[in-house]
Amino acid sequence: MLNKLFKMEKYNTDIKTEILAGITTFMAMSYILGVNPGMLSKTGMPIESVFIATALASGIASIIMGLLSNYPVAVAPGMGLNALFTYTIVLDMGLSWKAALAAVFLSSILFLIITVSGLREAILNEFPKDLKLAIGAGIGFFLAFLGVVNAGIIVSNPMNIVSLGNISSPPVFLATIGIIITLILFIKKVPFAVFLGLLITAFIGVIFTLIGFTVPDVALPTIPKTFISFNLDFSVFGGFVQGFGELFENIPRCAIILFSLLFVVFFDTTGTLIPLAKQCGYENEDGTTEGINRAFLGDAIGGIIGAVFGSSTVSAYVENATGIELGGRTGITAIVTGILFIFSVFMSPTVLSLFTSSVTAAALVIVGIIMFSEIKDIDWDNISILSSVFITIIMMTFTNSISLGIAFGFNTYVITTIALGKYKELTPLVWVTFIIFVIYLFIRL
Repeated sequence: MLNKLFKMEKYNTDIKTEILAGITTFMAMSYILGVNPGMLSKTGMPIESVFIATALASGIASIIMGLLSNYPVAVAPGMGLNALFTYTIVLDMGLSWKAALAAVFLSSILFLIITVSGLREAILNEFPKDLKLAIGAGIGFFLAFLGVVNAGIIVSNPMNIVSLGNISSPPVFLATIGIIITLILFIKKVPFAVFLGLLITAFIGVIFTLIGFTVPDVALPTIPKTFISFNLDFSVFGGFVQGFGELFENIPRCAIILFSLLFVVFFDTTGTLIPLAKQCGYENEDGTTEGINRAFLGDAIGGIIGAVFGSSTVSAYVENATGIELGGRTGITAIVTGILFIFSVFMSPTVLSLFTSSVTAAALVIVGIIMFSEIKDIDWDNISILSSVFITIIMMTFTNSISLGIAFGFNTYVITTIALGKYKELTPLVWVTFIIFVIYLFIRL
């Protein structure tokens, strides 16, 4: 039955391989269980509820992805998308987290419509490849910066804006050790480097606490007293309904929010799913990718599920490559990963007590490095692209806003292209996007 449903013979795999690949993928992705609650809780969302939302949304969406697309690709709240949700939509633009969840819900529906209607390919070809790479690189830089700031490695300084924090402080010292350990594991290509780095750093943090190397009112990892909790916040389920009216109080601002979410998830998902599909050998002779539209459909449905459960947009993870490398070729891999995410609900108090900002800093830095590495494929000989990439990265980081970084970078590309006399290369969709971003920047001023 499984062979008929998932075509295991066609893809030269078996149930044992698929299960092992699913476990491997879960181990590689599971760091999100520690990172996402810490980040989204800054919006005022209950941290335990966010943990449960993260686990359930990842689990259910991954199972749907496996059943719908038959891809060995699991999904979870996207790194970068959670930062956009927290630091830009809620903390910078002032929406409540309930309204922000409504934005996630609506943007996922738009993504679903684009996928079903077949507009994805047309839109994908309208935007320059280098700008997509710049956005990914900028978000990587932004995540790494968040990691070191949240851990206290970088602090504000009225004399020179920012400066190095107190390295001898226990939380900062722990974060520094964690980054070094995780970086070594990563460059040595140790499997599950980010997850292992989190565990090792958390263990060191527990030792710090036991020997008294801590300071009052600073969160260091502790040994949890409770291991099981069902603290489900059902208000999160209805949050998008309550925030729906609030979402449209300011049409221009909300249009940018929806556009930014859709823009990032569209290119993030495309840039992840297609290479993973090719790694599986799903590329047809004519260059098309077998079943890719079903995978996009599963990803869009996953975003809706994430919003309903109370999480930022879910997306496919590049870490799925670990399970694929082990031999995972069908949706069984994603289903196994999804089941493990659901079971991780029972780990809630353990994970939340161990994975503090000092511990998760390393994950943000390493994921930032992975995303920033996309910059290598940019056309550095094109001065217009070079200027746009530079502006995207610095403005995204310095304004603490992903959408502002995208707006400044995109507009820089259009203006420099016009200055070079190549305005005929700009498509109608690029012009429309340019006008939207100009209006957005004027509103912000």
